[in-house]
Amino acid sequence: MRAFHLTWVAFFVCFFAWFATAPLMPTIAKDLSMTKDQVYNITIAGVFATILARMVIGPMCDKYGPRITYTILLALGSIPVFLVGFAQDYASFLIARLFIGVIGASFVITQYHTSVMFAPNVVGTANATVGGWGNAGGGVTQSVMPVIFAAIAAYGVSSSLSWRYAMILPGVLMLIVAVLYWKFTQDTPLGNIVELRRQGIAVDSGKKGGWDVMKVAARNYRVWLLAACYGASFGVELFVHSIAVTYFFNKFQMTQENAGYAVGAFGLLALFARALGGLLSDRVASTRGLDGRTWLLFAMLMLEGGFLIAFSQSDSIAVAVAFLLVFGLFTHMACGSLYALVPFIDRKVLGGVAGIIGAGGNIGGVLAGFLARGTGNVQETFLILGIAAVVCACGSALIRFSIVHKQNEQALYDEAVAQRRAASGNAEGVVVAA
Repeated sequence: MRAFHLTWVAFFVCFFAWFATAPLMPTIAKDLSMTKDQVYNITIAGVFATILARMVIGPMCDKYGPRITYTILLALGSIPVFLVGFAQDYASFLIARLFIGVIGASFVITQYHTSVMFAPNVVGTANATVGGWGNAGGGVTQSVMPVIFAAIAAYGVSSSLSWRYAMILPGVLMLIVAVLYWKFTQDTPLGNIVELRRQGIAVDSGKKGGWDVMKVAARNYRVWLLAACYGASFGVELFVHSIAVTYFFNKFQMTQENAGYAVGAFGLLALFARALGGLLSDRVASTRGLDGRTWLLFAMLMLEGGFLIAFSQSDSIAVAVAFLLVFGLFTHMACGSLYALVPFIDRKVLGGVAGIIGAGGNIGGVLAGFLARGTGNVQETFLILGIAAVVCACGSALIRFSIVHKQNEQALYDEAVAQRRAASGNAEGVVVAA
């Protein structure tokens, strides 16, 4: 449980820092004299670097363990967060934003760590909850950063300096959590991966991470289907965090603060909605197994797509905000139900599986950014993204598991349930995998 809480706190801080500039973009764009296309480029840069970073971070978790990997990411990731405040033009801001995007790879470590810590009967709930509570950092930053900016400006500081000073907070938080993660977590219930290998204890398939893990994961068609689905769910979430404040600011003439509150509410849904998706997946799996997890993902993506299309056609503030929250609910639940399925794809190369699928989410965000830049119309972009979510939902229905695979996973599930009952005397509890 210590790992559970520190993973979501670390991811929360990373997500907060990752999108800390997004709600301030109207002010930043004016300060740095950015054009509309340049703002779109900033949106793309914010998630582009994460694609490659997630592909690298997954195998690093297999090789070095999540404790070392997360500590390094938090410490090094704070550097561009601090440096973005020194940007004096579009080019320097773009470069800093690109490097800040690496922080988004924190999600892969978060999911890897809880996947190895929790048993099959609760791993979906654990993965979805830490992901959801961490993702809530995106909602908090949408609401909090404009307030911090306004508070600094209230002391007579210019708007040009206020947004720069505001970036100190997320950078400091990352350094604090890096120390906490190093001191108070371990890789697995048995101990740290590197130390266990030195003792001759097998903790994986025998591979020591690296691209061998990635190659095995890449040969599994389920990985690519889930990567596309994650692009249609988490990718949409990233796009909303990156552009929605500017969208409400321009289309409905909302103030920067009020638009931040609306988009912040979308992000805060992750506090419970993503966990709810994982919880439902675990409940469905108790009677329907892996097939039940897959069909739940299909349903969540279909609902997300339908309400996203409705949001794109909204022309009043009240209706737009209402549909934003409804499609946001199913978007978060889709993410939760998807990563409740990820640990069961291939346990032997979990880092590679989580890395590729996680990168798929960022590819979706990047493609959404290019789409918005190409159409020049964010409202039309939301419509197309809604249609894409429906298409990806149909793709998720193609995922199949062999009888042997399902029997093996069911045996592990039953064993975990039996252990919990034995440990708690048939009372409710949580048993970590050993």
